[in-house]
Amino acid sequence: MKTIKGYNKMALPLKSSKFKIALGGLAVAAIAAACGSTSASTTTTAASSSSSSSSGKITIAFNMGAEADPFFISMNLGASAEAKKLGVNLIWQGDPSVYSPATQIPIVNQLLALHPSALIIAPTDPTALQASVDQAVSMGIPVFNVDTHVADMSKVVSFITGDNTQGGQAAADAMAKAINYQPGKTYQVVVGMSSPTATTNTARLAGFEAELKAKYPGMQVVSTAYSQSQAAVANTNVNNWLTQYPNLAGIFAIDGTNASGASAALEAHNLVGKVALVGYDAYSTNVDLLSKGVFTALIAQNPAEEGAMSIDNAVKYIKQGKSAAGIQKQIILPNIVLTAQTPAADLAKYTYATA
Repeated sequence: MKTIKGYNKMALPLKSSKFKIALGGLAVAAIAAACGSTSASTTTTAASSSSSSSSGKITIAFNMGAEADPFFISMNLGASAEAKKLGVNLIWQGDPSVYSPATQIPIVNQLLALHPSALIIAPTDPTALQASVDQAVSMGIPVFNVDTHVADMSKVVSFITGDNTQGGQAAADAMAKAINYQPGKTYQVVVGMSSPTATTNTARLAGFEAELKAKYPGMQVVSTAYSQSQAAVANTNVNNWLTQYPNLAGIFAIDGTNASGASAALEAHNLVGKVALVGYDAYSTNVDLLSKGVFTALIAQNPAEEGAMSIDNAVKYIKQGKSAAGIQKQIILPNIVLTAQTPAADLAKYTYATA
């Protein structure tokens, strides 16, 4: 399995008002009919969402866990821009806000019923979504994973993600610096996650814990909790921790929604600067809080590029007669560690685009 670090073919800006998503009336009607009463929203880059077999045009279904997450909003912008550039239809659909296999699986089934030319999916659980991937393959629909992956990737054409292990390691280093780690002392830290099984979450936690064991054995992870990408749930989790661990030294918020919930809790308890907070994902609100000292550091990914590259690979695969020639099996993009000392131009560059 080949892995490359730093793929800049798309050269997409992370923040640009030029990204537009054209909503086709016929597409919305077609998808609404196919999807029944689901609450998930759908966007498309063309005036028709019919499959390539009926329209003669490539149609790519793109499914993720929580549409409202700014990470996926930014990914949508990158994917939509690339789909428009390549002249293909894009169906973008996921649960509005809940990151869970229970909400994702029915939506994937609805998308497969449309018989798209390809499926790009960010699985919320590597095992629970395996059957959906297997079903797509059995229907002759090629599958691409982005951000997260299923357990058996042997039938997945390619997988694109950030360097999650490195991100967890960087978070540990940033936290140790923030708490002025001293060998021989003990520090209690906690980890806020969206899922106990999503591959991004587990890889970041593994990287974080490995770095603690290797460099900072006095830092002990005393608790983890899960939010399903709900900032309000993450906020409640942190409030509970602050009661349970009055000497809490640090919080690793493993994704953007957990970072948002954790920051609000620390501000409400007047603990900014007293409990180190290292977060993932450069939401614009979190970047603003970074400059105010609420966050010690933020690990920024490149969701727009992940989305664009996934579209690019899917279209290439289809146009090559379903050949994977020239398509990397796995692509790992580097993360950027943002701090209050990061130049303003770089903060703007890596802040996730939402419009």
